[in-house]
Amino acid sequence: MNLQILSYLFLIFIFISCIGDDFVDDAVEPELRITTLVDTIRQGDSFQFEVMYLNNVGQQENVEVSWNSSNNSVLTIDQNGLANAVKTGNVIVTASYESDNSIIEDQIEVVVGMETVINNITRSGTIQVTSNYILKGNFTLSENNDGLLLEIDESYEASENLPGLYIYLTNNPSTTAGAFEIGAVTVFEGTHSYDIPNSVQLNQYSHVLYFCKPFNVKIGDGEFIN
Repeated sequence: MNLQILSYLFLIFIFISCIGDDFVDDAVEPELRITTLVDTIRQGDSFQFEVMYLNNVGQQENVEVSWNSSNNSVLTIDQNGLANAVKTGNVIVTASYESDNSIIEDQIEVVVGMETVINNITRSGTIQVTSNYILKGNFTLSENNDGLLLEIDESYEASENLPGLYIYLTNNPSTTAGAFEIGAVTVFEGTHSYDIPNSVQLNQYSHVLYFCKPFNVKIGDGEFIN
């Protein structure tokens, strides 16, 4: 009986120690995000642009998007996002969606040139703790041959007694709903990395998220700054 009571009190202690805030607001600003990472399109070629809409809880929804080119003599684009590179020059491609009498949009600058160039960027950010535990470090996300690679640098440190700590990619740093679960955290100090499958796009998510999975409590997060 005493053992059962002690076990119960221990679970309560873990749950309370996980919590940084009593209440969490899951709402985020709706966002339209062009996910195509192209710098230059070869003159005379066609190119398909992709876009995603995220609602006020960071969940992806299918919506009707309008596409526009700032200079149709350089590049045209139809309402399915298919662009045709007409002549050399620079152009702004805009995707927009009208929601609740407001217009949400995203833009990308594109060059029409001699060859198509896809941006190979590295995204980065810093982990911020939101609980009573230790959690800190910097991270980068980049493409590799088989998908993506999330790398945590040497400044990383996390409390080893964190119960059921998991890491995610998400568009809503307040919840794991709709997040991509990378896996359980097994490294608590120093450099390490996670392989992300090629089903995940480089700019599909806005945050790295750490959650106490057994109790569904946030421990910390880090926003990509690019």
